[in-house]
Order: sequence, then C-alpha cells, then structure tokens
Amino acid sequence: MASKAGEAVELTESDATIVDDVNGAQLPHHSFLSRLYTGTGAFEVVGRRRMWYVVSGTIVAIAIASIVLRGFTFGIDFQGGTKVSFPRGDTQVSQVEDVFRQTIGKDAESVVIVGNGASATVQIRSETLSNDQTNKLKNALFDHFKPKGADGKPSKQAISDSAVSSTWGGQITKKAVIALVVFLVLVALYITVRYERYMAVSALAAMFFDVTVTAGVYSLVGFEVTPATVIGLLTILGFSIYDTVIVFDKVEENTHGFQHTTRRTFAEQANLAVNQTFMRSINTSLISVLPVIALLVVAVWLLGVGTLKDLALVQLVGIIVGTYSSIFFATPLLVTLRERTELVRGHTRRVLRRRDGASEKASEPVESAEEEPKPQTTTAAAPKKPAPSKPAPGARPVRPTGKRNKR
Repeated sequence: MASKAGEAVELTESDATIVDDVNGAQLPHHSFLSRLYTGTGAFEVVGRRRMWYVVSGTIVAIAIASIVLRGFTFGIDFQGGTKVSFPRGDTQVSQVEDVFRQTIGKDAESVVIVGNGASATVQIRSETLSNDQTNKLKNALFDHFKPKGADGKPSKQAISDSAVSSTWGGQITKKAVIALVVFLVLVALYITVRYERYMAVSALAAMFFDVTVTAGVYSLVGFEVTPATVIGLLTILGFSIYDTVIVFDKVEENTHGFQHTTRRTFAEQANLAVNQTFMRSINTSLISVLPVIALLVVAVWLLGVGTLKDLALVQLVGIIVGTYSSIFFATPLLVTLRERTELVRGHTRRVLRRRDGASEKASEPVESAEEEPKPQTTTAAAPKKPAPSKPAPGARPVRPTGKRNKR
C-alpha cells in the first residue's frame, strides 16, 4: 500500500489479500497457538457478533425457562425448616426415609449422603419440627442405626439437629438481594466514571447474563441455594467485571483517536483488542478454576462439607460464564452500541472508501501485465544525435579557446 514517507505501513486483512493477488504468492500462516499467543487479530469475534448474540440468547432463554418451570432448591437458611444429621456407617437412604415416615407420619423433604468413607454423613431435611418431634426422631434413628461417636462407640450425641424459622430465611433472602443490587449499582457508577456510558451498559448486560445463566444452571441441575451460594455469586460477579474491564481497557487504548486514522474501523480495533487479551483472559480463568476444582474435590469427596461444596460450585460455573461473557458478549455489544453513533458510522465509511481506492490502484498493474504486447510499427528511426565530445563526420575540428603556451 502507498504511504507517506516516514510512516509505518500496516497491512489489514483486505490489504494482505490484495498483495497476495498481485504477487501470486501466499503469505505464511501461523499455527493456532501462535495466533492465540501473539494476538494478531486472526480470530474474528466482533465480526461474527450476530452468531454470538444467537448463542448467548439461546443460553439465556434456556436458563430463564428452567428458572420459571423448575424453580430453585433453596437451602434451610432461606426456606426454614429442621435438619438432622448423623454419621452414615452402613446406613442406606431408603432406610432413613422409612424411619422418618414411621416416626413423624410424613415424608422428609430430602435425605442425602454427603461425603465419602468414614467422613460420610446422612443429612435429613424437613419442614420445621417441634422439640418433641425432633427428640422422638433422634431416638428412633439411634435405635435403628446406632451411629458411632468420636470414640467409636454408639452414642446419641452423634446425632445433631438444627432449626431455622421461615422468618429468618426471609431476612436472609432480603439481605442477599440488597447486596446484589448495591454491587450492581456501584459497578455501574465506576465504569461510567472510568470509561463511558456505552461500556457501562455493556458491562451491566454481561453481568446480567452471568447472573441469569448461573442461576439457570443451579435450577437446571438442582443445586441447593444457600448463603454460601450468594457469597460465591458476588465473588464471580467481581471476577466477571474484572475480566470485562481488562478487555475494555484494551479497547479504549486501541480506539483512542480512531477517527483520525483510516487504517481500521472501530469494530476491527475492538476485535484486535479482544485478540490481544485472549491469552490474559484464558490464563486468568485457568488460574482461578484450578483452586476452585481443588476446593470442590476436597469438599465433596474428602470432607463432605456442604458449605464448601456450594461455594465451589457457584464459583466454577461463574468463572466459565464470566470469561465467555466478557469476550463474546460484552465487547460485541459495545461495538453494536457505538456503531449507532454518527462518529463511528462516518469513520467506517471513510475506511471502506479508502480500501476501495487502494483495491483499484492495486488491480491496475495486474491488468496491464495481462494485456498482450502490441506489435511494433516499422517506422524510420530518428537519427541519433552524436555525443557532444565526438565531432560529426566532415566537420571542421574546433580548436580549444584557451591561449597557447609560449615556447
């Protein structure tokens, strides 16, 4: 491409295509990992944003449908009720359900085995029981299963119980909602002050996507929603906004003063920013996921701690969803909003006109090279003018004008 003297020449994708057509040679293609690491803009994310909108919309639709149709499995802290637990031993779930039904006269809400090996426990959840009903149930469980205490001997103290009223559960729910709303408001104010309103709208939309999809996964799979789940949700929202801010910071750097140059459109600059932050987002996600997976393994298979399990599950789901939304949803949405402004639309038209002109100039030498050479006409060649240092035939020699030396 033609450029002014002293300016660096930067080839866009369309320019590279023109160079290939003119020279008849293919430029070297780098491997997938090389393009991912160098961030040269080879991965088209913003240019295919309609496809990502369809994918994101489908995921959100499935999540909302699950929330509406299946609902959530709320923990005892939200819903209220009574929980009784004791060491498992050789106890089976069906046996515990039969004992509960015979003792209380109705079915328990849930009977699950948490953990593995010697640390495994049986957890019974039901609606709120009176003190007499709780004592009666504990006696029946001890008579049937003889759970062992810390000393290895059967002990009634090995059976524990806890009760939460529905009023307490309502207060927990209200505080969780307030914490979520305050977090979203603070994030919106920060991004608006730090960047611009379009980035704030895109970041909030990405966080709404994260919350909806994470909640939909919990509803779809049937995970229990506990206070630890709310804590984990606020944590992954913080991770999501952190990853989104990293991408937006690079977008702002690439698009600063974009209207004064016609090398790339605003969308192409944003796509380049996404490519340049791919490795950072992937590395951040991997570093965050590995300890969460370790926490999940320890909580579920070794210790059987329900609180750790709930915290690890929401973080694992949220990190994956947050990484996806910051790359494939937030940035494309930002470009869509900015392209509605006259500044970006006018700049895009100038870039396209410049490229059309460059394409026409690049195609001219190709067309002249393909034309057949015209036959030369037999015309009398004009006599060549003799060199000035050699006199013409028959001409009188010219003496030098300088004076002769006297002898």
